[in-house]
Amino acid sequence: MAFVDHLHRRGVGVILDWVPAHFPRDPHGLVYFDGTHLYEHADPRQREHPDWGTLIFNYGRHEVANFLLDSALFWLDRYHADGLRVDAVASALYLDYSRKPGEWVPNQFGGRENLGAVAFFRRMNELVHGTYPGAIVAAEESTSWPMVSRPTYLGGLGFGFKWNMGWMHDVLDYMSLDPVHRKYQHNRLTFGLLYAWTENFVLPLSHDEVVHGKGSLLGRMPGDEWQQFANLRALYTYMWTHPGKKLLFMGGEIGQRREWHHDRSLDWHLLGEGPYHRGLQRLVRDLNHFYRRERALHELDADPAGFAWIDCADWEQSVVSFVRRARDAGDVVIVVCNFTPVPRYAYRVGVPRPGYYRELINSDAGEYGGGNLGNAGGAWAESTPWQGQPHSVAITLPPLAVLALKPV
Repeated sequence: MAFVDHLHRRGVGVILDWVPAHFPRDPHGLVYFDGTHLYEHADPRQREHPDWGTLIFNYGRHEVANFLLDSALFWLDRYHADGLRVDAVASALYLDYSRKPGEWVPNQFGGRENLGAVAFFRRMNELVHGTYPGAIVAAEESTSWPMVSRPTYLGGLGFGFKWNMGWMHDVLDYMSLDPVHRKYQHNRLTFGLLYAWTENFVLPLSHDEVVHGKGSLLGRMPGDEWQQFANLRALYTYMWTHPGKKLLFMGGEIGQRREWHHDRSLDWHLLGEGPYHRGLQRLVRDLNHFYRRERALHELDADPAGFAWIDCADWEQSVVSFVRRARDAGDVVIVVCNFTPVPRYAYRVGVPRPGYYRELINSDAGEYGGGNLGNAGGAWAESTPWQGQPHSVAITLPPLAVLALKPV
């Protein structure tokens, strides 16, 4: 409680990782609690998670569901948490999760949906949002289950947000490729926008991406040290300007080299080793301020009116460009991404209006550890129609970099 209060006094919110999808079989815990299968199912086909060796709550029992509902409300009521990230939602929703035929029991209608879990999640979200308006409830849900973050009165599960696991996998796979091969996987950059408005998404570069042999985010970037950091800066800038809320696990902001481990501190000493780590930290800081300052980046985050491609088809040069819009349609940010180590000079980008376009963010800036190639602060639009836009700017695209520009 004191820790949460300490953070709140400094303007930092707290979202807890809440785990109602399974529980451990430790003898001092809930398993076989009163000598019977009280919290878990008696049938082993319903009782155990084959992946994790843990047990599954029997959501169909009112006593068990009420115990879990009280748990969710307890953290918000007594500890003043600002929200809950609900772990492993998919594993609770599907009766056949990680199971082979014959290893699971269908529901009363013969389907694979865990109807008790569905009812529980809906009731939980109704209670949390009704009792604590404004609380964040985000589902770690990795399948195509529909309407996870839609209201229960529309048939949804009622969560406020859903982790966008598809975007995460596509973009990390793309960024791990040598840039010479990226043009053949261009769709990995663009596919996420085909379903971006079906849920209220969070873009998660989470703990799961830097453990169990996956290495650090920096270690997954191709090329020499300079290119690795340039790739990581480009990834973050693309992520911060892309629709969806942002989640970055600790260590990502300083370019942690080693895989994260719960028994070790972060390698803070890296901030004193050369310009790259400190520069990456500065970029993440500036991206946070940029995101809060520019309404176009967040006001219509879950609305297709807030985003439009300028050009998503320049696969040959691995360049994409798009516009983000605020509720005031004239308040826009133009984003241009170059995912190759080749600088592009006089690269023409269509823009919606005339005037001067100021360079707000350049991930290749010298203060971020980049090569400091750019546009000397911005560029003037010309009355040359381009890419379906009435005007255009001819700009310098730095290598492995993302630019954000705004008409002023």
